[in-house]
Amino acid sequence: LSRSCCFLERVYREDIYPCLTFSKSELGSAILEAVEQNTLSVEPVGFQPLPVVKAAAVECGGPKKCALSGQTKTCKHRIKFGDSSSYYYVSPFCRYKITAVCNFFTYIRYIQQGLVKQQDVEQMFWEVMQLRREMSFAKLGYFRDQL
Repeated sequence: LSRSCCFLERVYREDIYPCLTFSKSELGSAILEAVEQNTLSVEPVGFQPLPVVKAAAVECGGPKKCALSGQTKTCKHRIKFGDSSSYYYVSPFCRYKITAVCNFFTYIRYIQQGLVKQQDVEQMFWEVMQLRREMSFAKLGYFRDQL
């Protein structure tokens, strides 16, 4: 997606950047790039015993520590960049912010690929507004099921 479009520039500034701002800023930047490239995976954490990990894996968080916020939270999901073998555990709050942005990008891609009917321009507009609303709630800490 081209950020040079005035509308998308505004969406980035008002919704996407605030949603993907985390205390671990380098991971936030990597997440944005992966979302833009459609290479980010978000998956639930299985409840199998964790394998022995190297010391560097501490930065990836764990089932009880979010890699993005650094907070001690139960992490039921983890993210992975492309074909990397490293996973980063994420809290429900961080996961919701990420998935809100992913949902927006997915819909914009559908429009670009012609998968959304062109005659429904008003409907497309309201769907984009709904996705922006979701990102706004996510950055404030509200989850969809709490609304």
